[in-house]
Amino acid sequence: MNDTPYTSKCLVRTSTLADMPDITAIYGKFVETSTATFELVAPNQSEMVKRRQAVLDHDLPYLVAELEGYIVGFCYASQFRPREGYRFTIEDSIYVRPDCIGHGVGKMLLTELISQCRAKGGHSMVACICGVNPPSVALHASLGFQQVGLLPEAGNKFGEWLRLLIMQRPL
Repeated sequence: MNDTPYTSKCLVRTSTLADMPDITAIYGKFVETSTATFELVAPNQSEMVKRRQAVLDHDLPYLVAELEGYIVGFCYASQFRPREGYRFTIEDSIYVRPDCIGHGVGKMLLTELISQCRAKGGHSMVACICGVNPPSVALHASLGFQQVGLLPEAGNKFGEWLRLLIMQRPL
């Protein structure tokens, strides 16, 4: 990993309720301006707090990247599908502030998420990447994810049919 000012000073830690305004703002920008999520309306902070708690209730990690006191990214793990047989397959979700993309923040977050999920007994991790998202594909590939599926025209956002790329790696 290169030693940029972002990675040398960036702290990856467990999220707290105090982080939720920043997490909500980061995610909201992605919902409103990008195809990185199929969500169409940005959830409010109350909804984001509920979602975080659902992750924690499953004993899975919800992490933030903090740089000089500012939250610059977050990620979390969730069970890939709700049925019990899927309990060892974990899906990652990761969002990095646009001005911090390309500086190693995402790699730090995802590396720690993988480590914590492995320690919790996860068997594999899946990334479901909406639309065409080269930075996310590159990030996941750099950490050992391989493409295992592609659903063309899986969702529609901004009047455009978007694919869903599925990548996976063993834990």
